[in-house]
Amino acid sequence: MTTRHLIDPELLVGLEMFPARSFSLETLPMIRREMLEMGDVLPPHDASLAALVVHRIGAIEVRVFTPHGGEEDTLHPALLHLHGGGYVVGAARSQDAAHASLAAELGCVIASVEYRLAPETPHPGPVEDAYAGLKFLFEEARSLGVDRTRIAVGGESAGGGLAAALALLARDRDEVPIVFQHLIYPMLDDRTGTLGEPHPFAGEFVWTPEFNRFGWASLLGHEPGLPTTSPYAAPARAADLSRLPPAFISVGALDLFIDEDVEYARRLVRAGVPTELHVFPGAFHGFDMVPTSRTSAVARNRSRAALRRALHPR
Repeated sequence: MTTRHLIDPELLVGLEMFPARSFSLETLPMIRREMLEMGDVLPPHDASLAALVVHRIGAIEVRVFTPHGGEEDTLHPALLHLHGGGYVVGAARSQDAAHASLAAELGCVIASVEYRLAPETPHPGPVEDAYAGLKFLFEEARSLGVDRTRIAVGGESAGGGLAAALALLARDRDEVPIVFQHLIYPMLDDRTGTLGEPHPFAGEFVWTPEFNRFGWASLLGHEPGLPTTSPYAAPARAADLSRLPPAFISVGALDLFIDEDVEYARRLVRAGVPTELHVFPGAFHGFDMVPTSRTSAVARNRSRAALRRALHPR
């Protein structure tokens, strides 16, 4: 059975943006090269919108975008961003243009972490890289022009899952306060596609159960679904979601992650965490990247509005 008939007609063109791939240890180097090449043809970031400074923090790189304008000693709110890619592909630099534009639009600093990828770097490497980027942003806040009392974390897909894990880790270590978690179709639960009844209408396109198992196995270093999985790898495994920062979660109804994202939002609400959830009908994983779709435009607008409210509270 296919779910193509359930896709928002304006999003159908988006399926051409995501060519069919087969993830394996053998194909992974080729897929990474293809994605980097795609990123290389994107327009460079507009330096008139935001200044970019690249910082080296141990084994990782943090790309910091600072909006132009304001007094020299102005302190801006900040978003620590983590890119998607199933933990196995993707690069922070591929989103330079988008980050420069968003920094200017929202009047915030954006710090994008080039965390190490699995399977070469399994858990806890990626979340520790993210935490190192967060501590750098907090400890060097003054020199970076950042208001350390207004730091949010966010990301898409695996980056959204990593941001949720980072929020848990920051809460438990109690060193860096986070004011908001911005989770766009986050990858939260290694049990999806391996345990329980599969969703009859989700996960056919873009990111499939097969891809998901490969991504989680690469991150965890073992097959997904085992009871020993750490909540700092798969945030849905956390028993206690209390005392986390307010959350924004957005996901498509045809996304493989629909059930885990809705359940995580439900549990956050039950734990007393202010949570905003948006589910978009007819939308598959990554749908908001389709530039001509009205549904994508609505999703992007709601996402940015939530960030603006969190970073610039009245």
